[in-house]
Order: sequence, then C-alpha cells, then structure tokens
Amino acid sequence: MGILIENLEMVLEYVVSVCTIMLEMVGITVLVWSAIRCFFGWIHKDQHVRLDLAQGIALALEFKMGGEVLRTVVVREWRELGILGAIILLRGLLTFLIHWEIENEKKELQEHAKKTDTLKKHGESEAVK
Repeated sequence: MGILIENLEMVLEYVVSVCTIMLEMVGITVLVWSAIRCFFGWIHKDQHVRLDLAQGIALALEFKMGGEVLRTVVVREWRELGILGAIILLRGLLTFLIHWEIENEKKELQEHAKKTDTLKKHGESEAVK
C-alpha cells in the first residue's frame, strides 16, 4: 500500500508540474501577444491601446496566478508555502491594480466618446443653420 501511495504522489507531482508549466506558458503567450498587438495599435494611434494592454496583462497574470495556486498542491514545507503565498498575494495586488486601471481607462474612453459625439452634434447643428 505504501508503494502505491508513493507512486500516486509521484504522478500527482508530475501532473501538477506539467499543468503549472502549461499555465505559465499560456500566461507568457498572452502577455507577449497583447504587447505585440498593442505596439502596432500604438503605431496606428489607436485610442484603446492602454485598455487592451491592461486587459492582456490582467489575463496573463490570471494564468500565472493559476499556476502558482496549482503549485501549492505539491508544497511540502511551510517555507515554500510562505513564498508561494507571497507570490500569489503580489500577483493578486497587481491584478487588482490593473483592473482598477482598466475601469479608469474605460471611463476616460467613454467620456472622450461623449465629448466627440457632442462636438459632432453641435457641428452638425451649426452646419444646418
């Protein structure tokens, strides 16, 4: 029975390691893809570049945080758990700040769109007169 449990623990560690690496890779891929897309958007003077980049960073952090949470399954020492907890806390704070920035950016874009619409309507009414 002891050998079976040891083998199951090895399988669990292997599966968690593979899944953690996959989540980390997805996070890195999302971050790089978002950065490349936003770079070209910035070149073309797209107004939504900051919002798109913030959303890409937030999504990448979510994948990376998922990998860290999964890694806690195979932690054997309190020291390792403390380090993982600190990493998760920092990434959580970063995600919170990025989501806050996303909301502010959305508000700014909506205000800018309202001003533009108002100016267009005002310009059209002036042209009709």
